[in-house]
Amino acid sequence: MAVIKNDNYHDAQNKQNIQKLRVVMETLPGFCRMFFRGIEDYTSSRTRLAYAYDLRLFFEFLHEKNSICSKMDMKDYPLSILDKLTRMDIEEYLEYITLYQKAGKDITNEERGKARKLASLRSFYNYFFQNEMIEKNPAALIPLPKRHEKEIIRLEPNEVAILLDQVEEGTKLTKKELEYHKKTKVRDVALLTLLLGTGIRVSECVGLDITDINFDVGGIKIRRKGGYEAVIYFGEEVETALLDYLELRNHMIPAEGSEKALFLSLQNRRMAVRSVENLVKKYASRVTTLKKITPHKLRSTYGTTLYQETGDIYLVADVLGHKDVNTTRKHYAALEDERRRRAANAVHLREKPDQ
Repeated sequence: MAVIKNDNYHDAQNKQNIQKLRVVMETLPGFCRMFFRGIEDYTSSRTRLAYAYDLRLFFEFLHEKNSICSKMDMKDYPLSILDKLTRMDIEEYLEYITLYQKAGKDITNEERGKARKLASLRSFYNYFFQNEMIEKNPAALIPLPKRHEKEIIRLEPNEVAILLDQVEEGTKLTKKELEYHKKTKVRDVALLTLLLGTGIRVSECVGLDITDINFDVGGIKIRRKGGYEAVIYFGEEVETALLDYLELRNHMIPAEGSEKALFLSLQNRRMAVRSVENLVKKYASRVTTLKKITPHKLRSTYGTTLYQETGDIYLVADVLGHKDVNTTRKHYAALEDERRRRAANAVHLREKPDQ
């Protein structure tokens, strides 16, 4: 198969997801193909691949635990099998995935994992039910598991400064790490400054091409979840860090296929999401005063700071790329409550008598 070398990062990821989806579909019952064709126009390849993995787990469970399904090869299940399954079958599946073994490893699912897998089943059943191919929809009868929202972990301003100082100086790195640090310091400072200064996702960051930066307007063009493009603006600190890095980047010779990439690895290939996650973990682990930091915590830090400075939840939602402002409000509910508490003492009804 010929590979088009001019694909950008997102197009290449999309092709990989489609290829992976085709492999997974080969293991699923034949009628599943109708579902994936039916949702193709309004879902991303990443979403469809996630559905495929979830459905495979569901049918593997049925093949192992269900007396009817165990007698057939999984790929031979007819569409009519869905009408033979009950609410209890799905509830048993959700209980099963709390803890199960695969390839000799224990795998667990808590509220979030169960909610996602049930949502996949709901979409699956809904498609066939709404198209009048099945008579029952037991997945719709089961409420989503209650999700207890976790407290947002974010960095205080002094912690941000400590982290960036460590990225710049590398004083607590090992001798071997310092050898790499000499080569990557300017890149690492630019990358973390960009994440902290814009709140973009890691996938959006590694997908950046050099041509996506526009210093005239102080913005970067990113591809959001769902495939739409957006321009995110940056301040002077981000601009300085990017310009410093680009002086080096312009003298690098990228590996084939990574010619456009902004951030390159030591192998001169476009950096991967996992590489950025490991990079953040490396620096954060050396700063003992900081919390457990992941790239998403840097995004939370930006969102928190922006909300504290502006008080505009709609602006925060827009900049972070949340399609629903309620998603943003849910994440920053504690901050909203704090603002409401301050409002209690902001209005005085009567002047206090002079002491």
